[in-house]
Amino acid sequence: MSEPAPTTRIRLHVAYDGTDFSGWARQPGLRTVQGVLEEALDKLLRRTPPTPALVVAGRTDAGVHAADQVVHLDLDHEQVNALRHVRLPDGHPADAGAALAYRLNGILGASADVVVTRGGIAPEGFDARFSAVWRRYEYRVGDRPETRDPAQRHRTVWWPAALDADAMQSAAQGLIGLHDFAAYCKPREGATTIRTLQRFDWRRDGAGVLVAALQADAFCHSMVRALVGGCVAVGEGRLEASDLALILDVGARTSAFKVMPAKGLTLIEVGYPADGELAARAAATRARREL
Repeated sequence: MSEPAPTTRIRLHVAYDGTDFSGWARQPGLRTVQGVLEEALDKLLRRTPPTPALVVAGRTDAGVHAADQVVHLDLDHEQVNALRHVRLPDGHPADAGAALAYRLNGILGASADVVVTRGGIAPEGFDARFSAVWRRYEYRVGDRPETRDPAQRHRTVWWPAALDADAMQSAAQGLIGLHDFAAYCKPREGATTIRTLQRFDWRRDGAGVLVAALQADAFCHSMVRALVGGCVAVGEGRLEASDLALILDVGARTSAFKVMPAKGLTLIEVGYPADGELAARAAATRARREL
């Protein structure tokens, strides 16, 4: 059996407004971020098929935004060669990753709701999904009339009652650590709900909007929006701060709080180890997921 042809792995960083997308993952008949990007790739590489598939750090749901999503794809020699003559606007030559990012943005258009913010040749052993060590999200809640900025309506949830930020912060701190978050996740067959929540903080930004910052090794389906919903119930006084930890211990879904709308949620950043540790991290994560 012949050896597979060598490929070059490209790492891309992507930002998008999730309002008009049915999530990240390609779905028949629906507009998705992956679908739009792979259609642009198909146009760009139409003379050097096949179009490579994108591997993403973390799939986002319908309506969820991203400031710095990470993906990778593998280009063959012919596809890399086709990008060698691309020059960036400053006139400098670009490697295959930077050239790909530049050409994709040209196809997507200047007013697109998805943008490739940068690209480059991926380090040895890099895997956008399995090499990641953490994902960080933010969720925005406006609970004061003066914070209702129409320009922020697609990424902020307006809440009709004043919320106690100190109580929400106390509740969030009680959830940090390694736990089974089944009570805060929408179950998926064969998927674990055990996660390490590394950070969960609440603050008010300069405009007075409540902003939650959450970081974990990974998040299960709807986990961030459920955790935020629990804290909002605490902020309203419908639950005590300690109740969220008790719900966590019970390990079953509850009607004590609502899962918050998707539009307030943004993937902010994905963290990776040092280049020399990428392959080992990917192997360990893949083995754990398969187990």
